[in-house]
Amino acid sequence: MLKTGDIPIRDPYVLVHQGKYYLYGTRNTSVWGKADGFDAYVSADLNLWEGPYEVFHRPDGFWADECYWAPECICKDGVFYLTATFGAADRKKGIMFLKSGSPLGPFTPTGAERVTPADWTCIDGTVYKEDDKYWLIFSHGFPEDLSGSMMAMQIRADFTGLTGEPVRLFKASDAPWARPVPFAKTEFGIDEPLFFVDGPSVIGKEDGKLQMIFSSWGTGGYTVGIAESDSGKLFGNWHHLNKIICKDSGHGMVFTGTDGRRRLAVHAPNDTPNERPVFLYLDELRKES
Repeated sequence: MLKTGDIPIRDPYVLVHQGKYYLYGTRNTSVWGKADGFDAYVSADLNLWEGPYEVFHRPDGFWADECYWAPECICKDGVFYLTATFGAADRKKGIMFLKSGSPLGPFTPTGAERVTPADWTCIDGTVYKEDDKYWLIFSHGFPEDLSGSMMAMQIRADFTGLTGEPVRLFKASDAPWARPVPFAKTEFGIDEPLFFVDGPSVIGKEDGKLQMIFSSWGTGGYTVGIAESDSGKLFGNWHHLNKIICKDSGHGMVFTGTDGRRRLAVHAPNDTPNERPVFLYLDELRKES
């Protein structure tokens, strides 16, 4: 058994299923290099975990061998779908859907090599359901987009791809707390101001307004903030709140525990290989922010 503070992952995602917690994430041992799989951990109390169980392993001939990032798992009609980012040196990073009959896999691709546009750099997809339709919310970033755009596209019913045109919800560069990344020149050779956006998670409604957390760069480093749709709908009028949920941590997601309380999962600190999953009560964070 592992304690939460001993699990070496970034981008934690928690699925609550049949009274148990399933924790997925990016392996911090391979986050910036070659990669070949995803793991899951299982707990009854969010403190002690069984695992890791490898839920996906790179098959022979699979196109991606790096940027295995941010796996998220949902259950739809008894099928478990994993949404994850993949990359390769000769192709832009993109998002794929994988499926399994079990939350512990093994997961296999549902269809297309990448469901996001092939000529875009896309990462960190999350699935959101509204009016009986499923939508993929994802980041579109540099080198094509230096403003850090949060996008959405409708998911096909069988999760084999996306349909319709991508719609921009908001830009990270418009957030009052967001700052250009200070390492754009040294890391990426970009001279212009570069904003990034990642880690979207729809956290529900507040006073009839739909809210979403996301990560970008702030004065305290990797930072989690909130955007809000006034209409309460995905394609409403989104604007940024001048609220910061967490600093030196990121890629948050919100889940409801077996006790009925909502928690925010993030990794902290944002320092490889020291990042670990952290669970915080969302209502307490909102009071503080």
